[in-house]
Amino acid sequence: MRRIALLAALVTSAVVVGGQLASGHSLPSARRCPIFPANNQWNMRVDNLPAASNSSTLVRTIGSDNGVHADFGSGNYGGGPIGIPYTTVSSHQPKVRVKFDYSDESNRGPYPIPRNVPIEGGRNADGDRHAIIVDRTRCRLYELYALHPPANGHGWTAGSGAIWSLKSNRLRPSGWTSADAAGLPILPGLARYDEVKKGSIDHALRFTAPRTRDAFIYPARHAASNSNDPSLPAMGQRFRLKKSFDTSHYPRQARVVLEALKKYGMILADNGGNNYISGAPDPRWNMDALRQLTRVKTKDLEVVEMKDIVVDRRR
Repeated sequence: MRRIALLAALVTSAVVVGGQLASGHSLPSARRCPIFPANNQWNMRVDNLPAASNSSTLVRTIGSDNGVHADFGSGNYGGGPIGIPYTTVSSHQPKVRVKFDYSDESNRGPYPIPRNVPIEGGRNADGDRHAIIVDRTRCRLYELYALHPPANGHGWTAGSGAIWSLKSNRLRPSGWTSADAAGLPILPGLARYDEVKKGSIDHALRFTAPRTRDAFIYPARHAASNSNDPSLPAMGQRFRLKKSFDTSHYPRQARVVLEALKKYGMILADNGGNNYISGAPDPRWNMDALRQLTRVKTKDLEVVEMKDIVVDRRR
């Protein structure tokens, strides 16, 4: 997951030619904080941008007949909730120091970590153990990878950590990881039940693929591969569901996700399962509906040509 790669696009924030922008959506528990500005890449519609010239090659590499998978839902799996959880705190939450394995690419903090902070997979998980915290007073986002609570006389430890202002488009330094392999924030790419309940997901979604190449493109800042094979997707690669795909026969929860994939697409953010889309756990997810997403195959997707982005270096 952690290998620095060469830069594929030098940018700090962008405006779009040929795309449309959504408003910066917010969390129910942090209404005054947008999840990044409206012109942030996560909030950009890509349904009117052209497909990349190598789209079919990248689709074949991932596996044309592999299905899309909702890596989130209700209930537990392996002892923990299904998905990547988040929590919000106020500015009064005490902050703690965290010891990082990748300290040279982590924001030092301190981090406002509650003692009962939700961790991906549960407190005893052995996976990525992501933790996401939003300071709803200051509109700051804190994300950690491989977070472990104090134990055996030691304090909080993590693989890496990253801090963002939710009101800024500023990216991490080129070549830096975050709590995610691509150096991206995780929160803006999560499917959330509150969005599906209102009828639309107005942002791109985060997804994983098992094999990537040693490169990254905007808005990613980091890669996690030893391969230079040009047929493999790069971190930050953006896929979308083809306009011609008929979503009308899918259950409502699945249909909302699929319509988001048409309009905003999904951004490759880490190595993992084939077409695994990330979301936040919620007891109201309908697992039978979400399982219908596997009927959608990689061949129903296409890669977005992102060269139509014009750099705006103003912050």
